[in-house]
Amino acid sequence: MTLFRTKSIEQSLRDTEAPEHRLRRRLSALDLVVFGVGVIIGTGIFVLTGQVARDLAGPAVAVSFVIAAIACGLAALCYAEFASTVPVAGSAYTFAYATLGEFPAWIIGWDLMLELALAAAVVSVGWSGYFVSLLGTLGIELPPAIAGEEGFFNLPAVLIVLLLTAVLVAGIKVSSRFNMILVAVKTAVVLLVIFAGLFFINLENYTPFIPPAQQTEGVSGLGAPLIQVLFGVTPTAYGITGIFSAAAIVFFAYIGFDIVATAAEETKNPQRDMPIGILGSLAVCTLLYVAVSLVVVGMQPYQQLTTAAPLADAFRAVDAPWLAGLISIGAITGLTTVVLILMLGQTRVFFAMSRDRLFPPVLAKVHPKYGTPARVTILLGVVVAVLAGFIPLSALAELVNIGTLFAFVVVSIAVAVLRRTRPDLPRAFRTPLVPLVPILSILASVYLMLNLPVETWLRFLVWMIIGVVIYFAYGMRHSRVGRQEADG
Repeated sequence: MTLFRTKSIEQSLRDTEAPEHRLRRRLSALDLVVFGVGVIIGTGIFVLTGQVARDLAGPAVAVSFVIAAIACGLAALCYAEFASTVPVAGSAYTFAYATLGEFPAWIIGWDLMLELALAAAVVSVGWSGYFVSLLGTLGIELPPAIAGEEGFFNLPAVLIVLLLTAVLVAGIKVSSRFNMILVAVKTAVVLLVIFAGLFFINLENYTPFIPPAQQTEGVSGLGAPLIQVLFGVTPTAYGITGIFSAAAIVFFAYIGFDIVATAAEETKNPQRDMPIGILGSLAVCTLLYVAVSLVVVGMQPYQQLTTAAPLADAFRAVDAPWLAGLISIGAITGLTTVVLILMLGQTRVFFAMSRDRLFPPVLAKVHPKYGTPARVTILLGVVVAVLAGFIPLSALAELVNIGTLFAFVVVSIAVAVLRRTRPDLPRAFRTPLVPLVPILSILASVYLMLNLPVETWLRFLVWMIIGVVIYFAYGMRHSRVGRQEADG
């Protein structure tokens, strides 16, 4: 039973008040919404919309985004209840510790470490690509050996990670203001693209809105989706099933709203503001995604959309190349905010685990001047910089997806468990229709996980095994809750 000892919610809340571990409450509901928009809106809005329209859904790609938003909304409702009820850093890790026990909490915390570190490194490499391209248009050429994923060392990716690490150390309000400026820039670019695109829409491009279904070839080997290996199900392009196949892909464009929950401990009024931040950012991003997808398929026949930069190329096709340049600027600012908030979420999870002494407690010290977990932030900033600078990451990117979906499953289970174990707990926000909504969230997440390749599952399993070894070698013996139980 030691593996499933829980940490009471009251104890979690008391830990947030310890002077050496106290984070400063500086964030408002608006800050949280901007954080959510900042991490969700990245290159996906400029790339994924066109790719999925061309290959799977046709003009009905907007419907796929709505379906994916509903699936995300189910998990978001569960996150909103937990984050407002237990406003403690750590997100899914903290929620699992209070309901499922220490070992499941460690597993989900270890999972989040992989998800957020890889995501930040992968996105910073993407940022480097856009930055080098922009420098090229200005006549500045960086040597390929130090700029780009194919080179020996990716200098721009390392520099952006280290810069954002310094911003995070400087304080949560500094990070919030920096993020707000960049989010305003990229949102303005997205809105400009939407409204400018309206003038180039050809209504004939929307017909047929749902193209006839076509069977596609299944992928073989370790690259095949697990659902194909287990059940022989192969993807279908177009038609109703194509819309749902597209939804399984565009779902990943929404990944990030859950990171808002990691900032609960630094929110002024988490009971009111956390649900607004989580659900509000998801709603804003859904509207932007739907609008952009309708514009891009209206500007150009979906069969003619390109894969690398479909939205930018659509503007070039209608003789508006200057907007294509603006899209690059929007992508650079967008990816900067994504890296910033992924690193913010990662540091808060690691901080919470260190405060519980599942990692060395010396890392849980808060900076006396800035009120941030500076030691954790610097350590993880260096790790992400090394990953971004030296390691090819494209093959590992899908580990981010499976890690996120696993967290969704755990939080959905935890909400239902806490309703039964602590019905007396004051809840400022309540997930509707429990246990139906958590069950639907679990089913949606599991279905999306089954659509990921077998090799992704194998890599995820290896990472989990490493985590189990570390827990039994260090975490279980040093656990703060375990020490308190031993002391009576």
